[in-house]
Amino acid sequence: MAQRHIVFRPATQPGDVARQLTARFEAVRREFELPDQFPPEVLAEAAAAAGAATLPERDETAVPFITIDPPTSMDLDQAMSIERSGEGYRVRYAIADVPAFVRAGGAVDAEARRRGQTVYCPDERVQLHPSELSEGAASLLPEQVRPAFVWDMTLAADGEGTSVEVYRAMVRSVRRYDYEQVQKEVDAGTAEECLVLLKEVGEKRVLLERERGGATLPMPEQEVEEVEDGGFRISFRPLLASEDWNAQISLLTGMGGADLMLRGRIGILRTMPPPDPRDLARFRRQVAAAGVDWPKGLSYGELLRSLDHTDPRHLALIHEATTLFRGAGYTPFDGEAPAQPTHAAVANPYAHVTAPLRRLVDRFGLVVCEAISAGQDVPGWVREALPTLPEIMSASDRRTNGVERACTDAVEAAELHPLVGSTVQGVVVDENEKGVVVQLIDLAVVAKASGSAQAGETVTLRVDAADVATGTIALSVA
Repeated sequence: MAQRHIVFRPATQPGDVARQLTARFEAVRREFELPDQFPPEVLAEAAAAAGAATLPERDETAVPFITIDPPTSMDLDQAMSIERSGEGYRVRYAIADVPAFVRAGGAVDAEARRRGQTVYCPDERVQLHPSELSEGAASLLPEQVRPAFVWDMTLAADGEGTSVEVYRAMVRSVRRYDYEQVQKEVDAGTAEECLVLLKEVGEKRVLLERERGGATLPMPEQEVEEVEDGGFRISFRPLLASEDWNAQISLLTGMGGADLMLRGRIGILRTMPPPDPRDLARFRRQVAAAGVDWPKGLSYGELLRSLDHTDPRHLALIHEATTLFRGAGYTPFDGEAPAQPTHAAVANPYAHVTAPLRRLVDRFGLVVCEAISAGQDVPGWVREALPTLPEIMSASDRRTNGVERACTDAVEAAELHPLVGSTVQGVVVDENEKGVVVQLIDLAVVAKASGSAQAGETVTLRVDAADVATGTIALSVA
């Protein structure tokens, strides 16, 4: 829920720093031992599976599913259909049927377990599955008939879920949207009914989340653009309301999945403890340093929702709020429900079941939920895998977070590179015996600095070094 996405836009003729940045991204992938290609046996098995999958008999190709994704994405996990049902709603959410193409114990399965998830770097991505599947036969591309796990959910008038059923069926997406298109059409009053209802349901689900005490981290996209003089400008792209509405459908499905698993007494939940008080205290200092009022009694979830997504300081705070979402993990169970099944940010039990093309654990969760919904036994290969998934996903998360941090360090070094020897202004957000942590005022950078100052103090900082090749910067209180 807290993954950062960085988009790198070099100039048509990249300068020296841009080339260093590209080289650094390549070095990061090597340092974290990300695979650079799929083994031949994996590619061969994927190609064969693309044309020989076991397809479901149920046909729901007449349902007008649509997809909403970034414009360049080809690995489309989800498609939706929303309609009115009495005073409430019927939401059908089709999720790519990856198990139809990935044989348990096969080469593709083994490679996916080795990778864990798709890793997004600023310049490229390292996929979980070969493109023949993730961008081809398994992807819910427009006007293509595809197998899917269909989540058929009914909602009350206030958006609260009342029932959920999961089944495999053949589906077809009739239209593909990106988030900007959805937002423009809804705002202009020209949107089709499914999009109008997405906004309606999404906003009601947001209210329910707030009533539960949930906290969504609205992670903005970080854009790294090379400017004419060879320097770099880093900015945060605010999330659109349409992205929030879409995320609420995914959260609804994940909560429905957790409910099915708990009812069937088998599955794997995504769990997370409440924020550490020390992290909350540090974030309060960062909020104060940014000049944002945090009224007493207001939860951190409500504070995050109140931030202005067009204000660079507020967007930087959203990035720093990732520390409040630490400790998330996967909790498998078989026979006895876990003692602590809740995800603190969702404020409800929750399971990952909506992104099987990009995240390993979802493939198993989908099969569990479909079996429970149908009143059937969970397949043995899934039962055997459940206890192994937490360590696989934990290792994958550590690797992904390390890559993300190293790439972020590199782009921040690129932004500060032209400023070496000069000074910048910053606000101290934390202090310890080793120095201070500062949030730069005019740049989207939070970094350590040598020297001493009090939390909340505005300071002048000297940029002593910024090495793109190693992703390191050195700041000191002037």
